[in-house]
Amino acid sequence: MMLRILMLALLLCCGLAQAASPGVLQRPISLDTGSGILKGSLLLPRSDVPVPVVLIIAGSGPTDRDGNNPAGGRNDSLKRLALLLAKNGIASVRYDKRGVAESFAAQPDERKLSVDAYVADAVAWSQKLKRDPRLGPLILLGHSEGALIASLAAGQVDAQAVISLAGSARPIDQVLREQLQARLPRPLLPRALELIDHLKAGQTDANVPPQLQVIFRPSVQPYLISLFRQDPAAAFAQLKMPALIVQGRNDMQVDVKDAELLKTAKPDADLALIDGMNHVLRIVPQDLKQQLDSYDDPSLPLAAQMGRRVIGFIQALPAS
Repeated sequence: MMLRILMLALLLCCGLAQAASPGVLQRPISLDTGSGILKGSLLLPRSDVPVPVVLIIAGSGPTDRDGNNPAGGRNDSLKRLALLLAKNGIASVRYDKRGVAESFAAQPDERKLSVDAYVADAVAWSQKLKRDPRLGPLILLGHSEGALIASLAAGQVDAQAVISLAGSARPIDQVLREQLQARLPRPLLPRALELIDHLKAGQTDANVPPQLQVIFRPSVQPYLISLFRQDPAAAFAQLKMPALIVQGRNDMQVDVKDAELLKTAKPDADLALIDGMNHVLRIVPQDLKQQLDSYDDPSLPLAAQMGRRVIGFIQALPAS
């Protein structure tokens, strides 16, 4: 996550994976987008009838299909979520975004990344899954920035439902500005806010202090420009299908108020506020060290209430 990397950078400048159950088919899956091959993982419960399938879309930066980030730790949050779904009779596909992990070759130059490209990839994955006779209703689940991608893609593929998991409602430049004001050393703050202003206006800026390169390096600025143009709440409001908003009360990257704003944007959406849950879907106190440690601890169990709400929502969807 971009903001996870930010927290680690600011500190510098101032269990065990579950195995798929025997009744679950687990295998690699790939997608030829026409501009690169994307790699992913399919978990498919054995069934004589089509089962619901969740397309899991990871968050920002070089976050891989499992929810891990080379600069921000290994926690296997999305991998464990996929395993939990499979144990409850729900298939899933999670994938490495272009330019990330096994999909790196699909877009090795991050200057060419954009929100539109990520949305097009989610649409292409969705179309592939809808053609698979083993799979039934399609649900798009996005974590963090992935929730925006899910919202923008869902209407194009007539998804049965959308799940926003720790997704922001406000434009990301506003969230980033808030994070920086709370955590950045004072001498760096004016320049950081100026960089945000330039990117929001659609202008790149090559004069980035070394301490801010991790967030604003010139090669990532075109992507940030495309991201800052988006309004997550407005995209969520356009959804015509059932939706679930899941937000942890101990999330240090996305606030409860974002979940409430998403609910206001789409009043018929279900809202689940999970006591004690943080951004990587674990129960962790509001302590910075314990929060950061949880980003690099795959042995921590997922928040049980989160799992129950996601599974219950999917199982309650009308058959199609």
